[in-house]
Amino acid sequence: MEGAPERAVIFFLLLSLTVAQNITESGTDTLNVGVILHLKSLVGKMARTSILMAVEDFYAAHRSFNTKLVLHIRDSNGDDIQAASEAIDLLENYNVRAIVGPQKSSEATFVSDLGNKSQVPVISFTATNPTLSSMDVPYFLRGTLSDVAQVNTIAALIKAYGWREVVPIYEDTDYGRGIIPYLADALQEFGASMPYRSAISVSANTDQVERELYKLMTMQTRVYVVHMSANIASILFTKAKELGMMSKDYAWILTDGIS
Repeated sequence: MEGAPERAVIFFLLLSLTVAQNITESGTDTLNVGVILHLKSLVGKMARTSILMAVEDFYAAHRSFNTKLVLHIRDSNGDDIQAASEAIDLLENYNVRAIVGPQKSSEATFVSDLGNKSQVPVISFTATNPTLSSMDVPYFLRGTLSDVAQVNTIAALIKAYGWREVVPIYEDTDYGRGIIPYLADALQEFGASMPYRSAISVSANTDQVERELYKLMTMQTRVYVVHMSANIASILFTKAKELGMMSKDYAWILTDGIS
């Protein structure tokens, strides 16, 4: 996730300049671009700053570029409905020609559908859910790797250690659930399985996470694949350490969302 702001800048500029070229050819000198971020999050703050700096640097280096890029930055507040609402406002009232973001896969699902219907490109640099695809939604562009890209590596690691059973611990969202079927298929190729799947709500409190960990401790499997956002992961690992689950008797594999 650390490279998210840098990816935002690169893909933002590529998308903006592509659209700008089309607009310039048609005689329009203004390019309206929507940006939907969770502005209270660290990634959102960094992405916003990086995008603004990139635009400033671009115009400083290309003073003869006549098309004016107008950014309309909106805050999703990490909420799917809010992200969709902001996208509708940008499409209907500001005639944006592209939308950058949003950050979460669940938000991107709503916004990309709106963009597809309006034939406006939507590019997300952090939405990694493999169910989001330009094959199904042509106007959705993913500016990062899908979670599927790490499945074979995780499976190879599990195979190398000779583990036959693995329990995935994931957040109960589109992002969290999206990788599970692909991981199951990769494990099945060499005879490994997932005897239990631990789905944790993003609104789970400390006590709820602790109860789930106690349940895992009663099971024979001691190998876990953790796929969730940093906020819920911090609660999980804090409680796991308190319960003695960070000893050599346990193995924890983290996906790149938190590693």
